[in-house]
Amino acid sequence: MLLTPPKREGYGPRRMGLDVAWHLLTGEYPPRPGGVSDYTRLIARALAHRGAEVHVWAPGEGGETREEGVIAHRSPGLFTPAGLVRLTRELERCRRPRRLLLQYVPHPFGLKAMNLPFCVWFAGRRSDERWVFFHEVVYPWNPRDPLRRQVLAGTTRVMVRLVAEAADRTFVSIPTWAEHLPARVRRHTEWRPVPSNFPTEVAPEAVARVRAELGERPLLGHFGTYGVLTSAPLEHVLVPLLRADARRRVLLLGRGSQAWSEGLARRRPELSAQLLVRDSLPPNELAAYLAACELLVQPYPDGVTTRRGSTMASLALGRPLVTNTGHLTEPLWRGLGAVDLVEGTDPAALARATERLLSRPDERAALGARAAEVYRQRFSLERTMEALLNPAPAHEGRHP
Repeated sequence: MLLTPPKREGYGPRRMGLDVAWHLLTGEYPPRPGGVSDYTRLIARALAHRGAEVHVWAPGEGGETREEGVIAHRSPGLFTPAGLVRLTRELERCRRPRRLLLQYVPHPFGLKAMNLPFCVWFAGRRSDERWVFFHEVVYPWNPRDPLRRQVLAGTTRVMVRLVAEAADRTFVSIPTWAEHLPARVRRHTEWRPVPSNFPTEVAPEAVARVRAELGERPLLGHFGTYGVLTSAPLEHVLVPLLRADARRRVLLLGRGSQAWSEGLARRRPELSAQLLVRDSLPPNELAAYLAACELLVQPYPDGVTTRRGSTMASLALGRPLVTNTGHLTEPLWRGLGAVDLVEGTDPAALARATERLLSRPDERAALGARAAEVYRQRFSLERTMEALLNPAPAHEGRHP
């Protein structure tokens, strides 16, 4: 049974973007972890806070709940062919006009990232306004890959074309994703960076408490998920930095940090006392530990981009950050001055840049202040809401 949304003061067609019922379609939503999960909840709550009627549709344990004004509908296999029958029926019971905002990532929709039926279903929802936010687009194609991966790469390209050509409005988290969209769609696609999914302010007493807990020695930080592609570069950056000064320690934050730290300690037992770990913290606690770091080191194999949640969380808190370019890095990073940017993915260059900043406290402070300023001006949740609640720009593309 559908939950009835609360009545709201001033609800009407004159309030841009609030005269429609928003329906966010996502492959993951809390309590399921993930960046898209956190992002969808952030956007849903922000829309509800501004007075919109907001529904979220996601796979999960069956049932409907109200969470801070958001009506969340969870159902096992929601986007499979059988689940789409129920989704269609339930959507038709909701008031019109309806705006579908699809959080597009191929894998969480099921059918091994080849859910063509769902894309056909979305393309056919002509009675609703259809918006798409592309977090990821296609599986990379390589002629040397096994046939099954080539089939996956080809299918994801068909899927994205179906969805993009049907959409009334499209957004991408990084400009590179637009290259995979049809030319007609690409001309009107908007670039909208992903804001931080974590608190953007931390009380000074919370930071002081963390620093008292960890001690006053030089504290580097890294926030990530410690995947295969980042693990080796991170180790090659941190090892020489920790060896250079036994007083230094590194605080490892994020899911997977405990296991990664244990592996590094086995390989480099002489550094084990310099490794601090806080794995899978609640958002408020994570923000406090992140804010306590003197300098963050964030190597990325494909480069820093505006879709990196770890980068956005650091910038929002005004933390100085050392990172690198890669094939997905947007040109704006070279002129913003929001991070200390190393060209290329060489860990030695990242280590040198980090060493330089550790010796220059004034430069670190200025970098942190600039990071917070840039975040507020270009990347914050407020900028995202301005894009969602205002008409699409008349010009081709929209850059932050």
